[in-house]
This record gives sequence, structure tokens and C-alpha cells, in this order.
Amino acid sequence: MSESYTGEPGLLQKKRIIEVAAGREPADLVLKNAGYINVFSNELCVEDIAVTEGIIAGLGKYNGKIEVDLTGKLVCPGFIDSHIHLESALVPPKEFVRATLPHGTTTVITDPHELANIMGRDGIEYMLQATENLPEDVFFMLPSCVPATPYDESGAVLGSKEIEPFYANPRVLGLAEMMDFTGAIACHEDILQKTADAQKHQRRIDGHAPGLVGKALNAYVASGIGSDHECSDLNEAMEKLRRGQYIMIREGTAAHNLEALIPLLRGGWADRCLFCTDDKHPSDLLEKGHIDYIIKKAVSLGADPISAVKAASFNAAQYFLLHDRGAIAPGYIADLVVVDGLEHFNVELVYKRGKLVYDGAVRDFSAPAVDARLYERAHNTFSVSPLTEKDFLAEGPRGIIGLVAGEIISDDCGYAEQIDVESDILKIAVIERHKNSHHIGIGYIKGYGLKQGAVATSISHDSHNIIVVGTSEREMAAAANMIVERRGGIIVTKNEDVFGEVVLPVAGVMSDDTLVSVNCALETAKSRAFELGVSGEIDPFMTLSFMSLPVIPVLRITPHGVFNVATQKYV
Repeated sequence: MSESYTGEPGLLQKKRIIEVAAGREPADLVLKNAGYINVFSNELCVEDIAVTEGIIAGLGKYNGKIEVDLTGKLVCPGFIDSHIHLESALVPPKEFVRATLPHGTTTVITDPHELANIMGRDGIEYMLQATENLPEDVFFMLPSCVPATPYDESGAVLGSKEIEPFYANPRVLGLAEMMDFTGAIACHEDILQKTADAQKHQRRIDGHAPGLVGKALNAYVASGIGSDHECSDLNEAMEKLRRGQYIMIREGTAAHNLEALIPLLRGGWADRCLFCTDDKHPSDLLEKGHIDYIIKKAVSLGADPISAVKAASFNAAQYFLLHDRGAIAPGYIADLVVVDGLEHFNVELVYKRGKLVYDGAVRDFSAPAVDARLYERAHNTFSVSPLTEKDFLAEGPRGIIGLVAGEIISDDCGYAEQIDVESDILKIAVIERHKNSHHIGIGYIKGYGLKQGAVATSISHDSHNIIVVGTSEREMAAAANMIVERRGGIIVTKNEDVFGEVVLPVAGVMSDDTLVSVNCALETAKSRAFELGVSGEIDPFMTLSFMSLPVIPVLRITPHGVFNVATQKYV
């Protein structure tokens, strides 16, 4: 078992920590004259912070083998992202860590349901191996809904029997977002078993229930679900909070809920709040930051700075029963973030278990090795026969998905029978790509704006089939075939040729390249999509990626056609 996850130190380590705490031995590291946030007394304190064996031994006056004067600086507990899908960064986990360490992130809790929907148990195992022993602790919540609904066609189906053995891994903290809230409320047997297994192992269960209220919410919470990250307005958050749920305030790339929920941090409910990003794309990580960005924004919106830091650290640790971190006090892991003060909150130093991992540059570290079988499996996840324009022809009227600017919800815009570029009626299709079933769902979309060519991506939540929008069936076939040839990615075509691309050969959702390189390709592809007419009010690729997720109202598209989430029927 990795030292990072052994929990309590051994007896010899403990003895040395006590000797240092008592002042009988010098510490390994002393942060001298350190102003720090005390999450217990909700105040700013100034003392030396003594660290030994990766643990905070004492606060007061200490001597150390290494001493760092932090006069005028502020030390915070390491930041925790309470809910993220690491795959959303489009890069290997080591690249995500390299990008987030400079922002003070020392722990993340990931739900690997993207790879799980594609590779099943192998997807979870791949992510466990790819995150082992990184200089940022990566904990896991087990995907609860693979596929997200019975209407999806994913690469695997994970029932309670398939996921329960993963609880033996100390990095597994519980059951991830229960998106199938209707199944939970209706007591579907496998969902009941999944929640019962999590409780048997004394692990947390996360929620995902946008708009759920009343007795339905009571039933959902009674099933053991302890949090929600889907609240987009204060009233919904307060009702869930009153039922005992923790509120994960989400501020990521796809969804921005902080401004609407900021009263929670300004009122008397801050201790029930956590911060999460859910999805974090390369440009956001490079240009804005991570959890430190949420802290800064929360404070700018009027949140108490100490409450914001607690939501980013201590509250998350307590919720996930990680009682060894999230605070600056004797006995806690020395995950420490040094900032220049509350006003600007710029991260200057980051210590992980008492070791300096960032001081203006990330200290070098090696990437974990992934088993050869899993590596090969992850790089060969497409089973699709060559497509032609005939595959995208459709007789009779099909539903029109109406995009809503700045949102991932959609409108029902009626029906169409053919592409009408001038009226912004384009064809959209989803191609099942895991089992070569040749299932192709066809519909229409309005609000995308494309004037020529096609856009295709293998990032389509949560089953990650190929989704394509085009101005002609021929362009759609060309774009979809290019996705298969590259074993995954994003393609923009013009005159059936590549006009922009991001290659994502790891299960069709991640690259093997660096974050900077992937971001460059992604931003170039976006620019090319905008050149072809895609509306500037939407993200050309992220918007498409959510159009296939049949848990978000109103209309979605699956490999069987356009689906009405509200009525649970195809249109």
C-alpha cells in the first residue's frame, strides 16, 4: 500500500512526532512566523508551524532542520476538489496534477465514470493506476450509473456486484453521484444494493438531483445520499441543506453556480458547503486556476475569506471522513499552501506532506506506470464500421434540439425533415461506437450556427459515443470516420477535409500529450469551428458533449434518436 494512503503513522513515526511536538527534538521543517488560518477558531493566528514525518507536530516556537521565514505570508490547509471527473481535463492525470499543484490543490476526489462507461471495471482500474503515488492525493468515488440511464448505449454495464469489490481499495471513499434519482426513489433493486453496499462499508454517497424537492427529495436523502452538486439556485440548495445534505458549490467549465449560491457562504450555513469543479477543461486550468480561483471569486462576491478557505479544505475533508487533513493543527497531514495574503491570494509555495512541491515551478515527479494490458485496452476502444452519407439519411420528421446560450439544458423546437442551413437547422447524429451495433440516432439541432462542414467528437456524456453535427450528410460521415481513424478526439471538417482536430487516443476522451499542447490544439479547433459559423455564445465542443446525456432536460439524442427527458419518450 502506498505511504500516501496509510492513514495513521507507525509507532516509530508517532514517537518522533511527539518528541518534536514536545520540543525535545528538532522538526524536519519549521515555517517560522507563519500567519495561518485556524479552521477551528475561525481566526488568523501567527506561530511557527513544525512539521515532522509529513505531519504537523506543533504550533508555537520551534527549531527545525529546515526553517523558512514566512513573515507577512498566509498559510492555508491544502485545497480539496470535492467532485471532479479528471478525464474532463483531456490529459493524463499526471498532467492535471502538474497544472493544479501551482494553485494549491493537494487532494481531489474523482468520479471516473467517463472511462467506466467506456471500459467498465478496466476503466476504474486504469484511473486508479494512473493516479497512484502522484504528489496530489487522488481519491475515488465509484461510478453509480453506468450507463447513466437505460436509454444510453455505453461500453459497459456496472452493477453492484461489479463495483463492490473496489471498496477494498483505501482510496475509494464511496459511491459517486447518483444520477438515476428516479431509480433511487423507486427502489430499483440494483440501486438499493449499491447504496446499501456503500453504507455497509461506511462510505459516503454523493447526489446528483437537479430540481428535486418535496417528498421525492425526502426519499432520495433517506436512501443515504449525503450531498448534491447540482444546485443552481438558493431555494433548491436550502431545501437540500435542510434535509441534511452537504452542498457542493460547483464552479467549473460547464456549470457556474457560485454566484447564485454565495449567500450560503455569507450566512450561517458555510460549514455545510464544499467547493467542486465537476468538469475542468484545459483553458480554464491554464488561465483561471482551480480551487484557488473559486476562493478568490467567492471572496470577491462577499464571502468571509475564512469560510471560503474552509469550504475549500476542512469541510470537504470532514464530509469525506478524511480526518487526517484539511486543517493546520497537531496531528494533521502537512498539506500546506502559502499565499501572499487574503487580498490577492496568489499561491507562492505548496507543501505536500511537508515536502515542497511548488515554489514558482512544480518539482519534478514521475508518472505512475499503467499495466500493459490496461494501456492497450484504453487505446483501442472503437468498434465502428466505415460510415457513408447514406447512414445519415432519415425519412420523415425528426425532433429539433434547441440550444440555450450559456447552458447545457435544451429546448424542444418542434420537428424538421431536412437540413436548412439558412434557418440554422442542422442535422445531429449519435453513432454507437463500442460494439459495432451500427445504431445511429438522427435528429436536428437549432442554435449551433454552423454554416459549412461538420463537427464531431467522441466526448459525449456519459456513454461517449460519437456525436456529430453537420451541414450535409457527406460531411457528417467524413467527420465521424476521422474520429474512428484517430481512435478518438474532436474533428472539424471543411469540404470533407480536416480543418481542426484534437486527437484523444485514450478511450477517446483523453490525450497522452501535455496540457499546453492539448489546449493549443483545442483552442485552434474552436477557432476553426467559429470560422465555419458556430455561434459565439456556445462552446462548439462542450455544448455537443452534453447533447447526448439523457438526464438533462429537455431534448437529448441517443443512438436510438431524439429523446424527451421530461416524458422519458423518444420523439
